[in-house]
Amino acid sequence: MRLRGAIAFGVALVAFLLIGIYLGGHPSKLPTLAREAFTEEPTSLVAEASEIIKDNYFREVGNTELGNASLQGMVRELRRRHKDRFSDYFSPESLEGFNQQIEGHFSGVGLSVVEVKQGLQVVKVFRGSPAEMGGIKAGDRIVSVEGESIAGLESTAATDKIKGPEGTQVTLGVEDPKTKKTTEKTLTRAVVVLPNVSSQVFPVDGRKIGYVRLLSFSSEASKQLAHGIEKVQKEGAEALVLDLRENPGGLLEEAVSSASLFLPEGEVVVTTKSRTKGNTVKKTGPGKIVDVPFDVLINRGTASAAEIMTAALQDDAHATVVGTRSYGKGVFQEEHALANGGALKLTVGEYFTPDGENLARTGGIHPEVRVVDNPKTAVDEARQKALETAAAKVTR
Repeated sequence: MRLRGAIAFGVALVAFLLIGIYLGGHPSKLPTLAREAFTEEPTSLVAEASEIIKDNYFREVGNTELGNASLQGMVRELRRRHKDRFSDYFSPESLEGFNQQIEGHFSGVGLSVVEVKQGLQVVKVFRGSPAEMGGIKAGDRIVSVEGESIAGLESTAATDKIKGPEGTQVTLGVEDPKTKKTTEKTLTRAVVVLPNVSSQVFPVDGRKIGYVRLLSFSSEASKQLAHGIEKVQKEGAEALVLDLRENPGGLLEEAVSSASLFLPEGEVVVTTKSRTKGNTVKKTGPGKIVDVPFDVLINRGTASAAEIMTAALQDDAHATVVGTRSYGKGVFQEEHALANGGALKLTVGEYFTPDGENLARTGGIHPEVRVVDNPKTAVDEARQKALETAAAKVTR
């Protein structure tokens, strides 16, 4: 009898578990009281709503579509409620593009863009890219992709539409800002390697001034920056201008390593504070190679890690900052992988300059020497002013 009872109990237990598994995945099948008792909010509501949509919506809807929409909705609410512009959800496809950009290459048409009301404004066209061969120029506006307007679309979503597998085609609606005329251009996507660092020596008032531009803090940016600095110093540079205009940031560790090229070991670069990750202090390591006076050139597109480095050079080395106010991003994000192959990029903390300022609260970095470049002229007025400011530091 005991054996029969044990077997009966075991069968009942398995049956109960199977029923529980089924009802856990189909919460709408539960009675109201049971649903409230045995399912956990908000997970049960999401699962219940997904099931109702799949069963009743007038068009067929798949699990992937609903899952992406649910995740996007959660992130959208975080952004709205907490005034967070930076948390994001990446589908598996968009995550691949994001990671490629951090690594310094991607499959697309070769444009650096900023979000505007009409869609995307072209800041830079990379040399030898499909965009350059298609006649797209800096200042043009991308207003549509494959015939669909991208006005009002977030820049990440808009650029995701432009990127795609190498060898595939994409049709862009390109507006000339002067004539307001829009022309459709069909481009063949290719793997674009970002020319992250450029360097040159300019003669200013009889002095040789090195100029090094860094476009992003992607993987190995500090090594690339070191090569650019060494190049101009070998060419006799007596002072240096570091151009971080339109640099959107990237990897924090690369910013710290880059600052180490300019500052002695042990200088504070940034302090971070986080409810979940704790507080940290990032300091420079060994490897200082800059032995001449230097300035930093910034503008409104200088953000995140680029602002961290600028503030460190300003606070620790008293570098002169030239240009216009920076973006003012005082928070940092962390990427969390999801089971579907995508990821959540969540704001997890704040960062502070060596002087203890949070740049989101101060409205960014305000240059000591303010100068605005006029895009209608052939001369880069901001660069020229920075070169002159650096030259004035050279001892006669």
